[in-house]
Amino acid sequence: MQVTVDIPEGALPSLRKDMAGFVEELRLVAAVKWYEMRVISQGRAAEIAGVPRRQFIDALGRYGVSPFQSTAEEIIEEATRA
Repeated sequence: MQVTVDIPEGALPSLRKDMAGFVEELRLVAAVKWYEMRVISQGRAAEIAGVPRRQFIDALGRYGVSPFQSTAEEIIEEATRA
């Protein structure tokens, strides 16, 4: 599937990206954000980003997003129920 996005003419130079780099980065940051919002899984996010899962997990760290979707409280709660 293809999606067309209109961006301002000066956006690419200000981001220091060429078109291919911009598209790659856009896919990655969208996938990271959707993962952070718990909309998609890690595997699906990596697929959307077009990178292997390990590389996606590395990207999560670069963007300050936890690779774990469960909070500490949720993990403790699950452990006490088990």
